[in-house]
Amino acid sequence: TFALIVIGSVVRTTGSGLACPDWPLCQGRLIPPFQFNVMIEWTHRLVALLVSLSIVALSILTFALPALRKRLGGLVILALSLLAMQVLLGALTVWKLLDPSVVSGHLAVALMIFATLLAYTHTAGEAAAAGAIPSSARSAGLLPAFAGATALTYVQSLLGGMVSTHHAGLACPDWPACFGEWFPPLQGLVGLQMAHRYGAYLLTAVVLAAAAFARSAPDPRVRAAGPLALGLVVAQVILGVTNIYMRTPVWLSAAHLATATALLGVLLSATM
Repeated sequence: TFALIVIGSVVRTTGSGLACPDWPLCQGRLIPPFQFNVMIEWTHRLVALLVSLSIVALSILTFALPALRKRLGGLVILALSLLAMQVLLGALTVWKLLDPSVVSGHLAVALMIFATLLAYTHTAGEAAAAGAIPSSARSAGLLPAFAGATALTYVQSLLGGMVSTHHAGLACPDWPACFGEWFPPLQGLVGLQMAHRYGAYLLTAVVLAAAAFARSAPDPRVRAAGPLALGLVVAQVILGVTNIYMRTPVWLSAAHLATATALLGVLLSATM
């Protein structure tokens, strides 16, 4: 699922979203012509199929075993519901000719599927370990700090997706100012770009606070998550600034989304 999210970024930044103008086939064929943009979009669909089959297989296994069904059945139902929604959004992305709201919704649901699968893995791991530190052992303020950072990372990822789908990545061609202005009017594409920047500054501050709280956490995994999350958010800021000055190359945009998704995973794991 992580790889699929990153491949989706490559599809978007290379302009390959309509290389297959039909759905579920591609140019009316199961295996389309071997052309660059066509193969990028077709690979995205192939990995999406593998993810879908994996979620269905996981669901069958979960419901087949009573112990798993009791503890993880709710997460599986959520994953299946999100998967059905994602398949529909994938089709609408083609049918609606890459409508920005549909493309942004596609990313939003993809991140939710990633979070749900991560929650499933974490819950199953805790049950298998049978010795996890309960949430009551958390330091004061630790849960709100990580939960807030997780929610803010999700919102910031969606803002980044909207910047990309509206082609606003270079709406401000400089940094930290925008056309030489420190506080430009929040209108149009400039407003969208600046909202993403302000969100990045806020997220950095929140993650810094969460990392500080994590230093006194009794769970060593949470203590490790603090500096890791802080390192990822610093890397994310560097990637964002580099994207501007390198004119948003495909590989850098993909790395930007990959880092955002990894940060979401780290923060969510620490929250749970």
